[in-house]
Amino acid sequence: MEKLYTAEVTATGGRRGHVKSSDGIIDMPLSIPEGLGGEKGKTNPEQLFAAGYAACFQSALMVVAAQHKERLDPASTVKAYVDLLRGENHAYGLGVKLEVELKGVDREKAIQMVNEAHQICPYSVGVQGNIEVELEVI
Repeated sequence: MEKLYTAEVTATGGRRGHVKSSDGIIDMPLSIPEGLGGEKGKTNPEQLFAAGYAACFQSALMVVAAQHKERLDPASTVKAYVDLLRGENHAYGLGVKLEVELKGVDREKAIQMVNEAHQICPYSVGVQGNIEVELEVI
């Protein structure tokens, strides 16, 4: 594959630390999730991953829609749920559910487009075989 872009972000202090991108656009404190004893008002790696995946998947849907000579309604959404999972021997993992609402597209066509987007989205391709991803068309 040809490299098109490299994002550079530095983390210090782990989950209770700080992340900063090389261009300064991302510059924020981190915490473990509030429900696990973290601080309110700070993001966590799972939220950042969910934000990136949702945005990237919606862009993949736009590519697929164009291939189908469709135009996505601007009110269409992708909501990403990223679960932090704990297994045996202190091993952790992630689970993902993508909830997709394609306004103005019939259900059968929407399911087809979501499945096609899942084949080209860089996040979907990157996690394939490593993270279980559930796709739901609402």
